Amino acid sequence: MAAPVLSVDGLRVAINGKAVVDDVSLSVDAGKIVSLVGESGCGKSMTAFAVMGLLPPAASVAGGSVLLNGRDLSRLGRGALMGLRGSEMSMIFQEPVASLNPLMPVGRQIAESLLVHRRLGRKQAWHQAIAMLEDVGIPEPAMRARQYPFELSGGMCQRVMIAMALITRPRLLIADEPTTALDVTIQAQILELMKRLRSETGTAILLITHDMGVVADIADRVAVMYGGRIVEDGGVEAIFQEQKHPYTRLLLSTIPRLDGSDVGQLLPTIRGMVPDAGSWPPGCRFSTRCPLADEDCRQVPLLEAAGQDRSAACWHQDRIGRLA
Repeated sequence: MAAPVLSVDGLRVAINGKAVVDDVSLSVDAGKIVSLVGESGCGKSMTAFAVMGLLPPAASVAGGSVLLNGRDLSRLGRGALMGLRGSEMSMIFQEPVASLNPLMPVGRQIAESLLVHRRLGRKQAWHQAIAMLEDVGIPEPAMRARQYPFELSGGMCQRVMIAMALITRPRLLIADEPTTALDVTIQAQILELMKRLRSETGTAILLITHDMGVVADIADRVAVMYGGRIVEDGGVEAIFQEQKHPYTRLLLSTIPRLDGSDVGQLLPTIRGMVPDAGSWPPGCRFSTRCPLADEDCRQVPLLEAAGQDRSAACWHQDRIGRLA
């Protein structure tokens, strides 16, 4: 069996000594899409930044390992990491306008990866950049390629970022909320493009999102994150059919029903807020918001097998079905 494209084992990221990512392990195989889900503040983006070697100055990897095609990224120097970013691994960021160079036409920004990493000529790289803009649903791509980010809408800038990430056909693509700024038609087009990329090139995709509808449409596997830890992991069909952690169950309960049976009703919410990093309750970090919490939850639950190819970190897996 081939080794995963991405293998994260026991990753711990700290900011000023406080763990924001704590003992996270996950893997993504070639041609597969693994979705990392959870509310804002759970550590999803920080996990992605750690994989890419793009942590902010105040943050550092305090433990664990990150392997890309078997290479330990923590052992690579800055130059080697820069050589991998944009060629072997790419990332779609949440804030496209802040990530684009305001002084350079977007077509040149997309073509730059081909010039640096694929050693293409300028003319060939330019034509491929225009074709990539068309692939991500931008009308009149040849004209748009000559425009600057401030001349484009937020949704178009997001699609430019997606084009930049996909242009080199990376072995690993990390997509952090890639469709947030897009309407449903363009969102469907981008998701279809990501599916095509993984099937045609074998790209491994780590999709970070809070949109469980997107997860159901595109993911092969789901890792649910809360409080900087993975609390449940498994195949997408299995997790949608039966949840093994109350947080997963409550996340899914907030999705509107396709049959319209909840029209006119308030959607369920999860009480409370995600605690700040370093202010976690003792034991289970979800215990202050969990309807099932009791004295047992003062002890830290381990991420253990919860069925075939499933794992969960909960003391009360047998009681999940009681939640509405």
